[in-house]
Amino acid sequence: MSCGRHKDVGDLENKLVIVTGAGRGNGASIARGMAGEGGEVWGIDLNFPGMDMNHLSRSIIGDVADPDFVASTCAEATSTGREIVLVNNAGVTLPSPRPYPNDKWFETIRVNLTAPFLWIEGVSPAMINCNGGSIINITSLAAERAFPDNPAYAASKGGLKQLSKSYAKTLGAFNVRVNNVGPGYIRTSMTSQSFANSERRELLSKQTLLGRLGETEDLVGVCLFLAGPNSSYITGQDIYVDGGWLANGVSD
Repeated sequence: MSCGRHKDVGDLENKLVIVTGAGRGNGASIARGMAGEGGEVWGIDLNFPGMDMNHLSRSIIGDVADPDFVASTCAEATSTGREIVLVNNAGVTLPSPRPYPNDKWFETIRVNLTAPFLWIEGVSPAMINCNGGSIINITSLAAERAFPDNPAYAASKGGLKQLSKSYAKTLGAFNVRVNNVGPGYIRTSMTSQSFANSERRELLSKQTLLGRLGETEDLVGVCLFLAGPNSSYITGQDIYVDGGWLANGVSD
């Protein structure tokens, strides 16, 4: 059987890739990987602190959940006429013991759930016109499992998981695919306390079937796959990059 029909995993030439939260952590690695496969990458973030942004075609500073900013950026991106890949990666986690503060609830929902909705609404008309596009929403283990003292994060990521499935159904007829990528425990500023605590790090590592915690680069391959042509029949799916965390039962 010939493998000649399969293209390179990424094959993002002539595609415009928008990555929110591209200034650090998972977003920075995903953006770098997309650029490495030929995509024109626009990175969106509040700031780009001391990072080499040479891989970005544009580094755009703005609030990912501000409707006016999102609308203007999407209008500029879609005016290029290029097929678009959208990666909704930007997110916050604001844990707090009970009673959980209202301000943390609203801010978490704003950034983690409302922002992806705004970006999808902003780019999807152009995707429909082009009869193609890929939307990748970065969820979390918290979309599947309960974690303490952070109801807003769990609610936002569970909501994002279902938001993706709703748009997968709505946009499927136009050859626009929408999928979720759920990171496990990945080394970022968001998880720095867990990584710094050797006892907790060992406990978390034992929960994974691969016996280690993740690095931001572990997310790149699956995002490239979902952005490119080899995933053309995949939509509405949840892919967890967690070292087997969710599949595990009880740690030895």
